[in-house]
Amino acid sequence: MRGVEIAMEVLGGRWKLAVLEKLLESGTLRFGELKRVLPGVTQRMLTRQLRELETDGLVERTVYRQVPPKVEYSLTEAGESLRDIAARLGSWGRWYLDTHGTPSGKAAESGLVGRDEKSFGEGVDGVEHDAGEVNGADREHIGAQ
Repeated sequence: MRGVEIAMEVLGGRWKLAVLEKLLESGTLRFGELKRVLPGVTQRMLTRQLRELETDGLVERTVYRQVPPKVEYSLTEAGESLRDIAARLGSWGRWYLDTHGTPSGKAAESGLVGRDEKSFGEGVDGVEHDAGEVNGADREHIGAQ
C-alpha cells in the first residue's frame, strides 16, 4: 500500500478527523463530552469511530473503576503526531470554503461545514470536566472494555 492509502485506511471515516480535532484541542474527553462537541454524530457512530481509532493506536481509552465509573479518551503518541497534519487540513478546509463555497458532499449535510469552528490548539468552550458526571453513554463504554 502507498502512504496516502494507508492514511485513508486509518483516518477515513466520516467522524474520525473530527474526533481527533476535539482531542487535539482538549487533551482528554469523556464519551458524553465528545458527543456534545460533535453535533450530528450518533452514539453508535461515535462508538464505532472511537473503537477503530483505538484499534489503530491513535486513541487511548482509560477506564476508572470508581463509583460512579468514568471512561476517558485521549490521544496516543501516534495520535498526537497528527497535530500538524490536522492543522494544515483545517487551514485547507477553511481556504476551500472561502474560495469554493460549501461542498456538495455529506459534510455539508452533517452540519460540519459552515458552523463556527475553532482553530486547532484552542480549547472547546462549554465542555464540563466533572469527574463525577456519568451518563448512559459512559456506562455503556465502561462495559465495552
